[in-house]
Amino acid sequence: MAEAKKSDFLKTPVAHIDIKQHDVRPLVDAMAQMAFQARNLGRAARIYDTMLADTECSVIVCLAGSLCSAGLRDVFVDLIEHRMADAIVSTGANIVDQDFFEALGFRHWRGEIRVDDDQLRRLAIDRIYDTFIDEDELRVCDETVGHIADRMLAAGGPRAVSSREFLREMGAWLEKERPGTRSIVSAAYRAGVPIFVPAFSDCSAGFGLVHHQTRHPDGYIAMDSAADFRELTQLKLAAGATGLLMIGGGVPKNFAQDIVVAAEVLGHDVEMHRYAIQITVADERDGALSGSTLREANSWGKVKQGEEQMVYAEATVALPLVAGYAFHKGAWRARSEKRYAKLYAAEAAKSGD
Repeated sequence: MAEAKKSDFLKTPVAHIDIKQHDVRPLVDAMAQMAFQARNLGRAARIYDTMLADTECSVIVCLAGSLCSAGLRDVFVDLIEHRMADAIVSTGANIVDQDFFEALGFRHWRGEIRVDDDQLRRLAIDRIYDTFIDEDELRVCDETVGHIADRMLAAGGPRAVSSREFLREMGAWLEKERPGTRSIVSAAYRAGVPIFVPAFSDCSAGFGLVHHQTRHPDGYIAMDSAADFRELTQLKLAAGATGLLMIGGGVPKNFAQDIVVAAEVLGHDVEMHRYAIQITVADERDGALSGSTLREANSWGKVKQGEEQMVYAEATVALPLVAGYAFHKGAWRARSEKRYAKLYAAEAAKSGD
């Protein structure tokens, strides 16, 4: 029997769901009258709509887990383009390995879990549950990140930068090299929505930066996670009232919640996050962050009680319903663009950068 080829596995691309095409309001309203996670999801959808209708509130969307590879990328693009997200805090995998990867013209492919993973390894195919990725294409993504770092070095010299600053450069690169690309990075760049990836090197970006720093041992671009924390805290101070839409948990969840405490440590009297939603499959019983409840976060002074909701459901099922409900309710139409990227442009101008 002939050995399988890579093309035998990479046949059908994962399709991204379009929440604009599905008016889920009647379904979600009906689910809200049920019990268990259906009722929780219905309440979460209502809270997100309320968050968007609150003209004082700025919305921070947090991404953790394999979301963009699973077909949710366009949901986040729509949230940005329709003023339903004012800032994003994410894992590197979602933004670089998955979103930026597809912006380069590559795809994620429908696979299956009952497969010989050793055979996939021999063919340079990576697996995320029932999704396949071409490892050779991921290497191109790595190299592209490294080249963007080279460009930043040539333009401004060796320095430490926030992930927000680096991702803005990635957006600028896409606008020049691949204009009109539909991606989170490019949409955020156009809309002035800052993206923060606190663990930036924990993804393809890390491999690219290793290449970059190896090529320039005497001076290179480095990542400053403290700058991320400071810059997102600046956003909280500028925004005042804030709400969180969190998919998964981990670093993005903790990072976004902690800015309330950081502002207080700096001597500012700030409001806790006024609204908060978390969609997760994690359990709270082990005390780990991804499953820690939003009521628990209230004890730390991070999330206000009353308009918070945990939804224990898998993101590919729950998020299109929550986001689709809020989109079709239409509160976003009355919202103005926040364009918080301007905060950091002004800061850079003051410092002479």
